Amino acid sequence: MARVNVVIALTISAVVAGLFGGLNLHDTISAFNHGLGGGAQIALSYALLGAFAVALSHSGLTTLISKKIVHSIGANPDAANIRKVRYILLFALLSMAIASQNVLPIHIAFIPILVPPLLHVMSKLKLDRRLVACVMTFGLVTTYMILPVGFGGIFLNDILLANLRANGLQAVTGEVTHAMLIPALGMFVGLLIAVFISYRKPREYNEEQILAVEPEDGINKRNITIALIAIASTLAVQLYTDSMIFGALVGFVIFSASGALKHTADQDIFNQGVRMMANIGFIMIAAAGFAAVIKATGEVPSLVESVGTMIGQHKGIAAFLMLFIGLLITMGIGSSFSTIPIIATIYVPLALSFDFSVAATIALVGTAAALGDAGSPASDSTLGPTAGLNADGQHDHIRDSVIPTFIHYNIPLLIFGWIAAMVL
Repeated sequence: MARVNVVIALTISAVVAGLFGGLNLHDTISAFNHGLGGGAQIALSYALLGAFAVALSHSGLTTLISKKIVHSIGANPDAANIRKVRYILLFALLSMAIASQNVLPIHIAFIPILVPPLLHVMSKLKLDRRLVACVMTFGLVTTYMILPVGFGGIFLNDILLANLRANGLQAVTGEVTHAMLIPALGMFVGLLIAVFISYRKPREYNEEQILAVEPEDGINKRNITIALIAIASTLAVQLYTDSMIFGALVGFVIFSASGALKHTADQDIFNQGVRMMANIGFIMIAAAGFAAVIKATGEVPSLVESVGTMIGQHKGIAAFLMLFIGLLITMGIGSSFSTIPIIATIYVPLALSFDFSVAATIALVGTAAALGDAGSPASDSTLGPTAGLNADGQHDHIRDSVIPTFIHYNIPLLIFGWIAAMVL
């Protein structure tokens, strides 16, 4: 919010955390450097996806999609028609975000490919990009919280349930999804507020900036066919290898080898894509280093244990503080999947000592981990939408992705997670 670059903020915070957590400067820097490698894979994935997205934009396919949508608005669009197309577009993006977690588990790979070509359409519709960020983040986060398929299966069964059982909670598979329904309802309430209250008003964007990043290529049927083959190949390779890097690489090679980009230097296309995603990649690398320092201090369990000594036997306060501390941890680390193993070790015996039920304990741990995924500067759930929406430089990561998703999802999730802990 103070306009400090996220990479700088993460790096300084890592040093502060290490020194206050009992590490000396040498050990802090060593832990940070060791952790940087953990973000390299996702950073390279973003870079190659950016190159593939730019290559795709030069094929004419994205231009075709935009023209089809603009045509559906009509030459003289009225308010009702614009509203209809706005909701259709939002629903399509929401459906894609949900499918990317469960049906076709490609995670955020679709965003830098699908969203930049739609920026011109969004501008015509005067659609607030903060709303688009909230819609996509809802699909990315809520889906894995309640649907035990794809990434949801990993989160609910392989990580959440496994760690609960490992720490002595007698939970069964069916209880996990049921316990997470109330917290997920909080996410849904936040989505409704974003759609119908916060960002329902039209917002203007600079058309010249959007057109400046759009290629002037015409529509060529051969190139459209190559683009479709490249997309299908990228998806197939990613699902087969479980690697966004090789999926995007195959797609880019198909474009390059087919001659679809013969009028444009491959190197220029690749550089444009890497430049578009460079900031996102560096944030992910810095976030991995920060997380490594936090873990190296060994002070996260101490933070969690302090809850018990602070509040005595006040059950409601205990639930709130466990959720709030989970919010802080996940926002810093940037991954709810990585947070569960850290907090479950302490949260399970702590919850049982306060006589929370099995379902309430599941809700506490699951919600504490999910809190902060939306609204974190270093989370895929905010970085992904920014990667697509900021292709023309008109969507600020902190002010237009992080703050809107924090307000609309973390606050309701904190409230509904607390309700779940108290009523289950």
